[in-house]
Amino acid sequence: MAASAAAAIVSPFKCRLFPSQGFSGSARSFHLRKNQKRTVRKAVITAKIDFKPPPYSLDALEPHMSRETFEYHWGKHHRAYVDNLNKQIVGTELDTKSLEEIILVTNNKGDLLPPFSNAAQAWNHEFFWESMKPGGGGKPTGELLELIDRDFGSFEAFVSEFKTAAATQFGSGWAWLVYKANRLDVGNAVNPHPSEEDKKLVVVKSPNAINPLVWDYSPLLTIDVWEHAYYLDFLNRRPDYISTFMKKLVSWDAVSSRLEAAKAQAAEREREEERRKTEYEGENQTESEAVEMYMESDSDSSESE
Repeated sequence: MAASAAAAIVSPFKCRLFPSQGFSGSARSFHLRKNQKRTVRKAVITAKIDFKPPPYSLDALEPHMSRETFEYHWGKHHRAYVDNLNKQIVGTELDTKSLEEIILVTNNKGDLLPPFSNAAQAWNHEFFWESMKPGGGGKPTGELLELIDRDFGSFEAFVSEFKTAAATQFGSGWAWLVYKANRLDVGNAVNPHPSEEDKKLVVVKSPNAINPLVWDYSPLLTIDVWEHAYYLDFLNRRPDYISTFMKKLVSWDAVSSRLEAAKAQAAEREREEERRKTEYEGENQTESEAVEMYMESDSDSSESE
């Protein structure tokens, strides 16, 4: 999921990360059409969203993140988000959509619909597990490091900004490194004057379940700063947890793969936008020529009379 998530928004509003799809019913009141043959399902719930394990054993990150934390965090919290989401979407139009699509539909331009929090938290946690690896931390290499140096001044400056964002996220939430490609700092808004400076790395933080997908950014790295993410290992010492995450746990391989996917997606979107622009201009040109031909024909007819 790590690479595909970054490449992985639907009616009732236009989205940028997914093809436009229909979503019927009142978004505000979440009146989704229920399956009329509910008796076929009876009390059995067919899960549409999988509850995936971390890409390593539950004790693989010790001593920096304990097995006990994983059993509690992944085994209880993450599982609850997935189970509750599947209960919310069963029999609705959402149960055929991907997790990313559910997030973007139920975000509803910031007027959150009931399944949003469970969907976003399920996605966030899977992304978080894949942001770490045994023997992680250290310093990235290659293009990722080049962009970090370019956009933050240095790797050390980036680490400082990321740690500050994570430490100052009030209450529960997340800190993120994201790739921002030709977009304003407004959800789902297209920059009318894109430039190379827009294709950059930025650090953002989000409250509760919110993630950068709803802002049309491509997430590359995240840290969970909900208290249940670190309390068993660090008690209330959030800054110590954040420092350990950066020094010992980050998977820069995963971040680099996500960056590559995000850049490829941005390039594809630019090609698609250019194709649509060319088609639009071609249609207008054809209409203009048709009007000119009509006017010439009308003029010739008047002269002959």
